Amino acid sequence: MKLDIYVNYRGVCEQAFRFYEKHLGGRITSIMAFKQLPDPTNVPKGRENDILHATIEIGDTVLRGADIPNAEPMRSVYLTLRVNSAEEAERLYTLLSEEGEIFMPMEETFFALRFAQLRDRFGTSWMLLCEHESIEA
Repeated sequence: MKLDIYVNYRGVCEQAFRFYEKHLGGRITSIMAFKQLPDPTNVPKGRENDILHATIEIGDTVLRGADIPNAEPMRSVYLTLRVNSAEEAERLYTLLSEEGEIFMPMEETFFALRFAQLRDRFGTSWMLLCEHESIEA
């Protein structure tokens, strides 16, 4: 069994996935707009270019998404990016927080070398985590 994540976007699914592909090392494996349906005659006017379904692989995780007219930004769920260096955490923080909303600024905590919580400009909520190196007992 595998668990995938599905995120609804308010008309920016393709922009978000292209951004994640470029900056997070993701790989889009499928993307389909409503106009590409076998019978697009029932597509609501103005939604022809909205994304019906998209899939991107980021690391070992599959993120799926679609454009939904009244989608709300993520509220109680965060996608967590675990990275191996403080520098990578800082790079991602700068990138994802641009035009977004910061809930917890990037900082060192008792449990992490770097940790932050934010919502990017596409409405996706992220936790960024660079853990302290584990100490063997």
